[in-house]
Amino acid sequence: MKPFRITGLAPEPFAHLYRLDDPALSSRGVVRYIVDAKPGFPDRIEMRDLEVGERVLLLNYTHLDVASPYRSSHAIFVREGAAERYDRVNEIPEVMRIRPLSLRAFDGNHMMVDAELAGGNEIEATIERFFADPNVAYIHVHNAKRGCYSGRIDRSSPTKVSPTGSYPSTTSS
Repeated sequence: MKPFRITGLAPEPFAHLYRLDDPALSSRGVVRYIVDAKPGFPDRIEMRDLEVGERVLLLNYTHLDVASPYRSSHAIFVREGAAERYDRVNEIPEVMRIRPLSLRAFDGNHMMVDAELAGGNEIEATIERFFADPNVAYIHVHNAKRGCYSGRIDRSSPTKVSPTGSYPSTTSS
């Protein structure tokens, strides 16, 4: 299998929310929860299910902020205080492994060129199949049941990610 890289979101765009009280969060469309079950609150920065008692923010996030018909946003969980972004090569985080997923392959123009439902041990085979197509620039992963954005998959040497967590147009390597 060719190497792939999975990244969570950069923490910086969310850091200002960590110090806000509930009314201030609410005015921004953000809801704070105390985790009461595991699994159930998948953090999108650290790419892990949060522990009971941790504080988490539920907010809308534009995960595909591009000029394309596929421009998209959806609700995500972010652990309050999360500061270290998940970034691993050839490792599927457990938070993805235990859920049914929708993997969506995009080309360099941010157009969807393929999609597949996968779970458990099917994820790597789907990634490999998508990246066998040289037109696939990156893959977005969503939880299949609720549709929440889960993470991004690139070939192992993608274009650098900006500090805001947005991704410029990538090309296959």
